[in-house]
Amino acid sequence: MFDTLLSMHSVSKQYAGVRALDEVDFDIVSGEIHCLAGENGSGKSTLIKIISGVISPEDGARIKFRGQPVNTHQTNSAHSMDRGVQVIYQDLSLFPNMTVRENIALNQINQDASKLVFKRHETEIAEKAMAHIGVSLPLNELVENLSVGDQQLTAICRALTSDISLLIMDEPTTALTRKEVHALFDVVNGLKEQGIASLFVSHKLDEVFAISERVTVLRNGRKVGTYPAKELDSHKLTELMTGETLEYSPFLFEKTIQEPLMEISNLHNSGNFSNISFKLYPGEILGITGLLGSGRTELAEAIFGIQPAQKGSISISGKQVCIRKVPDAVKHGIAYVPENRLVQGLAMPQSVRNNIISSTIRKLAGKWGLLEQTHLNSESEHWVKELDIKVPSISAAVKTLSGGNQQRVVLGKWIATRPRILILDGPTVGIDVAAKAAIHKIIRDLAEAGMGIIIISDEVAEVYGACNRIFVMHRGQLTHEFLPSETTIETIQSAIETTSQGY
Repeated sequence: MFDTLLSMHSVSKQYAGVRALDEVDFDIVSGEIHCLAGENGSGKSTLIKIISGVISPEDGARIKFRGQPVNTHQTNSAHSMDRGVQVIYQDLSLFPNMTVRENIALNQINQDASKLVFKRHETEIAEKAMAHIGVSLPLNELVENLSVGDQQLTAICRALTSDISLLIMDEPTTALTRKEVHALFDVVNGLKEQGIASLFVSHKLDEVFAISERVTVLRNGRKVGTYPAKELDSHKLTELMTGETLEYSPFLFEKTIQEPLMEISNLHNSGNFSNISFKLYPGEILGITGLLGSGRTELAEAIFGIQPAQKGSISISGKQVCIRKVPDAVKHGIAYVPENRLVQGLAMPQSVRNNIISSTIRKLAGKWGLLEQTHLNSESEHWVKELDIKVPSISAAVKTLSGGNQQRVVLGKWIATRPRILILDGPTVGIDVAAKAAIHKIIRDLAEAGMGIIIISDEVAEVYGACNRIFVMHRGQLTHEFLPSETTIETIQSAIETTSQGY
């Protein structure tokens, strides 16, 4: 190991009476690749903000950088950057309407604000940063036209225009293809060889083990421990993060009914997808995976009547139906939980009760269209109990809940319509490991009760573990079909990568 770069002792932080960090110790050494793991609310973001100087810890914290004490009450992000700490957040903080060259050179140009800026100078800065990690990017291209992977590399190059000793990356691989992930890891390993430390925050456990040397686990604001990555596996790390032993078992489906619950035939929506055909059976959990922009979400929205298909047919229990708008889909027993629950799925300022009953408000109205409060309360309380939603009362605003509980509210909202078919787009995006397991159990229980379910996800491991059949979608077409019992995660990932490269 190299010399200790950063050491932190007794670091605490409190917000409005809630202890975000409680006496946490943390250290990272020069040239190390370290992962910070924990569920949402475990304190990861708070710790990163303290390291990067965005916020100060409580009294009693002791922090040293390269052996020198840091005055925690007189530090800010600029001081942190002067020490060589750079943070790349999940949104990358790039300027989409500026070129790659301009984005990369921006940090150094800001430091030399008194000088005139010439294109040649920007090019020199950008080329030096790219050479630092051995990548080539189109300097004159607008950032908005780049792939997410190249945007990530642009952000790293910008960080390298300063004298850097620690690079912090928050969920860096969320929207990357497997090839782009490998390219990113090559860059990080290259930084390691130059003595630059990297701190990852990631929820993708396989990637944690692929790149990290040590893993520090936080839970409920406390440090559980720091472990050599080679001594952990996904089950052990999950247990450390949650404090629970989660059970994993493959989903088994036996087709006992020959007639499909839903049959899609040659569905077409110009610019989004074409010639889509498949069958969904009662009790089946069907997965659709592929890269972002493959047409997955647009297909779901067509089936649910948000963006109706222009051609093709949809049949429910052998009878062709017409779905031109959302009420048509609901009438035929279809429910849809969108990926962006904060915008499309929930009214965040509204109560849990109002969100759950919003999809069935007309059915709950009395003979004269009157709404009985006791009836509304009873209906929402039923689903809160059924889905084990952790909430102080049904009057609590949804925005105050955790991501996992918000997702359960969205599920409750649509399951309350008593659907026969449930489409879930990114059902576990942004929620904890334990919450994911709970959501998957709810989905399995619904399938066992005879509901037909479609899960759309860009996490291959999710559809592999949750579904009995999986489609790969690429450029609006279903290109491959897999049975998890007869294939591997790697085979499915290879199919996604191969189609994306045009092989």
